[in-house]
Amino acid sequence: MILKGSQRGGGKALALHLLNAEQNEHVEIAEVRGFMAESVSGAFKEAQALASGTRCQQYLFSVSLSPPETENVRPEVFEGAIAAIETKLGLEGQPRVVVFHEKEGRRHAHAVWSRIDAETMTAKQLSFFKSKLRDVSKALYLENGWKMPRGLMDSKERDPRNFTLDEWQQAKRVGLNTADLRGMVQECWAVSDSRDAFGKALEERGLHLAKGDRRGHVVVSYEGEVFALSRLIDKRAKEVTAKLGKPDDLRSVEDTKAHIAAAIAPRLGGYITEARRIARAAMQPLNDQRQAMQQHHADERRKLDEGQKQRWEAETKLRAGRLRGGVMGLWDRVTGDYQKAKGQNEREAFFALQRDREQRQALVAAQLAERRVLQERIRQTRARHAEQILALHKQAANYRLMSDVRQQRGSERGTTRGEFTRQAEGRSQTAERPQGRDRGSRGPGLER
Repeated sequence: MILKGSQRGGGKALALHLLNAEQNEHVEIAEVRGFMAESVSGAFKEAQALASGTRCQQYLFSVSLSPPETENVRPEVFEGAIAAIETKLGLEGQPRVVVFHEKEGRRHAHAVWSRIDAETMTAKQLSFFKSKLRDVSKALYLENGWKMPRGLMDSKERDPRNFTLDEWQQAKRVGLNTADLRGMVQECWAVSDSRDAFGKALEERGLHLAKGDRRGHVVVSYEGEVFALSRLIDKRAKEVTAKLGKPDDLRSVEDTKAHIAAAIAPRLGGYITEARRIARAAMQPLNDQRQAMQQHHADERRKLDEGQKQRWEAETKLRAGRLRGGVMGLWDRVTGDYQKAKGQNEREAFFALQRDREQRQALVAAQLAERRVLQERIRQTRARHAEQILALHKQAANYRLMSDVRQQRGSERGTTRGEFTRQAEGRSQTAERPQGRDRGSRGPGLER
């Protein structure tokens, strides 16, 4: 599975992200360990309070664990991965929180540790944690027989379409899938051999090349969101400048937004609004089905949890009844019956726990499979309407290009007419001058 880690502060914001039930269809708090508090937000407040006694600002270490999209990963695999991370990074025994998220038919986990050692009041050093996480990730792919991504085998071939949280939020405001947005820009970069060609290819996709505030190249969307070009295509700023030249003569971000508002929005605004309205109407039945499925799945899990809890309580009561008290209990200890009954209870409790976990895992796997079928329909619908909006942007770009060509030709015609007039005047003057010179040259001869 892919492991992404970061050292960070902001426990309150992280807790809100982990518990966000709007962006995630199912949120499950699997573990809150080593804290006095029992809630995620309370645990992070406790970690922050402990860190206030040190100089550490990034008192939390957060790791996301994303297994392959089509794999139904058992909880034991996640637990083993988290244990391996702890061992590799020296976080054994540190307080931690584990939360599971499910969205669009995929299940992943987040593990967050407190970096503060309560005994020494120092922060755990996490040097080279990215390379260490990559080593753990490779081992997990090999152990579980998953197909390893090419980028994990060779960092030069890693997927460049991964987004930061801020970029993901920007792409969401634009209304595009994060990977699709990066994919479009990278496609434009690959097929373009000049800045003009690159700019035209971007404009056909509703994007515009501009000069950023820091004198770098940026991409401005039709909606006014600004993305750093070097991050979108995963290139260094020097590589971008080498191909596109310096951005000094490009429009600024504000000028680009004004250009979009003045030249492009009037032509496209109504059409895109209508296309998006149609897309929303087409997506509404699928969204309703998704919400109904989400509620149904949640009800099934709640019913299973309640049933397992009642069964566990009944079985616990039955096991407790085998251990007699008083004089008979003392006699059982003398005869060894107590140890036999205790051993039987422990074995039954272990197998009951395994049984409950198997039942829940089977239910989650079945629900994920059902959700993936619906997600494929949603993905196809989104792609179909995204193509329509993309076609509108392409038509607008071609229309602007034709307008520019007409203006250029008109300018050239005006220039040609002026040059023709000046040349004609020059020819008439040239024709008159030799006659004057001939008369002048012959005059003296005639006199002689």
